[in-house]
Amino acid sequence: MFAAKLSSAFRTHSGKYKREEIGNSTMKTIQYRLLAALITIMIAGCGMAPRNDTARTAIIGAFGDEVLLIEQRLENAKTDTVFGLEFRRGILNGREVVVTRSGVGKVNASMTTSILLHHFCPSEVIFTGIAGGLNPALLPGDIVIAEALAQHDLGDIFDRGFIAEGAPDPVNGGRNPVFIASDSALVMLALGAADSLALAGIAGSTERAPSVVKGKIVTGDVFVASDSVRKRLRDRFGADAVEMEGAAVAQVCRQQRVPFVVIRSLSDNADQSAASDLRRFYETAANNSAELVCGLVSSMHKNRKITENSF
Repeated sequence: MFAAKLSSAFRTHSGKYKREEIGNSTMKTIQYRLLAALITIMIAGCGMAPRNDTARTAIIGAFGDEVLLIEQRLENAKTDTVFGLEFRRGILNGREVVVTRSGVGKVNASMTTSILLHHFCPSEVIFTGIAGGLNPALLPGDIVIAEALAQHDLGDIFDRGFIAEGAPDPVNGGRNPVFIASDSALVMLALGAADSLALAGIAGSTERAPSVVKGKIVTGDVFVASDSVRKRLRDRFGADAVEMEGAAVAQVCRQQRVPFVVIRSLSDNADQSAASDLRRFYETAANNSAELVCGLVSSMHKNRKITENSF
């Protein structure tokens, strides 16, 4: 289709060629050559990382500790530095992965994801880390697997209030939805992987074992530690958790048509105690999220996972 459009545009621009003046065989030859050239350009655009036919999964975390838990399990690990960012490549539970830290916030997450997609061309992206809970049924230590993500601070503010909007998509000229859906196959695999894991409960938080649920996550460039804001985000978006990177990663992946999933372990309830709870519960929450990511990667390897690109 793309080759046909190029050849059509060439004829229109030159004003010298008409379809009837070119035989069918010649036209097909031109289209095939254009298509071959396009494929060559696309492959060359995947950067300079060593390539093979093995699927490569990208894993991103905001904080160093979140990523270190996964990096420590890599076999045959090697480090690449691209535009000042470090990427660790290796084998995790039988699958080739590339692991990196983005830093906090939507801009950092978008930049890191964009560089990673261009240079390493992963078949899917997993974002891991901690979050604040918005759903009153969830507690610190529980895990939310995002089935959809939205930016809670993106939209229009009028006297009558805030209206959320999706960001314009510069790739196709359209607009992203407010909630961007994760890859459904990755979500289901993550839920299945959780069934075989023994996640650590947070001491003093609850007597029950941590729950793993799929739900909605909202993202913004603020750390939420407010009872009133927590309630407003829950009421406005029906979200289960809030964090600072996930929806930015989701937007980049959607626009580049790369399957993704975001996995968040709750370190606090995004209320007035969030700062102190984060310090107390961070280690266990980060470990639980990392454990589930490793379990998901193992399931992907065992099932020779091919993600559903639903874009």
